[in-house]
Amino acid sequence: MHGRGVAPALTGFSLEVPAGSCVAILGPSGSGKSTVLRLTAGLDAPTAGSVHLDGADLAGVLPERRGMAMVFQRPLLFPHLSVRDNVAFADRVRGVPRRAARRRAEEYLGLVQLDGFGDRPARALSGGQEQRVALARALAAEPRVLLLDEPFSALDVRLREEMHELLADLRARLEPTILLVTHDHAEADALADSAAVLDGGRLLQAGPLRDLYARPASLAVSRLLGGRTEVAGTVVAGVHHSPLGALALPRAFPDGAAVLVLRHEAVQVTPPADPAADAVGTVVRVRRRGLRGLVTVEITADGGSATVDAELGPGQDVGTGRTVGLRLPAEDRWVVPVDDASDGPSAGGPRA
Repeated sequence: MHGRGVAPALTGFSLEVPAGSCVAILGPSGSGKSTVLRLTAGLDAPTAGSVHLDGADLAGVLPERRGMAMVFQRPLLFPHLSVRDNVAFADRVRGVPRRAARRRAEEYLGLVQLDGFGDRPARALSGGQEQRVALARALAAEPRVLLLDEPFSALDVRLREEMHELLADLRARLEPTILLVTHDHAEADALADSAAVLDGGRLLQAGPLRDLYARPASLAVSRLLGGRTEVAGTVVAGVHHSPLGALALPRAFPDGAAVLVLRHEAVQVTPPADPAADAVGTVVRVRRRGLRGLVTVEITADGGSATVDAELGPGQDVGTGRTVGLRLPAEDRWVVPVDDASDGPSAGGPRA
């Protein structure tokens, strides 16, 4: 979709959302995530391509007739209506009698854990309560597809986690089909069965999130999913050669220049004398994350250097300047092609 002389918001994009599943659309601001939702909902019309629901082409079908409901980052409640009447709105539009619509509204308020809130004015709610009402209102419409456009991003961490738990509970009870837009890979991991990674209007990779974490198709995917370690080197006969040494890979990769990517959660910090250590280096940075920590270790060998990030376990502690060993589990090693020069890695990978 684009105007004349304007780069398309999406190009070459294709995605299937199985019935009863939750698929997350991940990507930075401006990547085309919300455009996917707007095209699906019928709020925008594509200049090419189509949207299908259960095999039927939705071209020309009005948004209100598509059987979809959307929850936005802002709840968009009607401030002059009570909580109950906000939730009953979809039924009232469909001609359901007021009493029946209000009774159903109370049922959905119970599903989002807002029993007893029906008489309150919408303007008297907290942010988290407003989003629960918005979710109840969307579910009360009994949509074939529930569209969520970063609905929890404005909430604080505790409320966001509560909404994640609530949505997981609703999925178990109602089995809705959900298309979720988010820029937070941790949120996608908590809520979705699979994810599609977008950047610049292009689909970079799609599949189960665990596969995308462990086997990114490119440096862009790895970085968008929080990957930190990138080590430039060369693959020869299934072995990646770099300042980390010769590391056997878990599967066959083409020979040539390639970047080794390792999830920091998979790397283990050990004493330097550990015979199972795959590399030995010096801790150059330590960041605390509650009971855990994140360390950056610099390894120098054969005239080159590389840095590897590792997550410390609860109670594990190391100081800057300390020499440590690193275990790099063979099954967690992965390589990706060297991208163009503007996106290529340094020997040490990205730093935050």
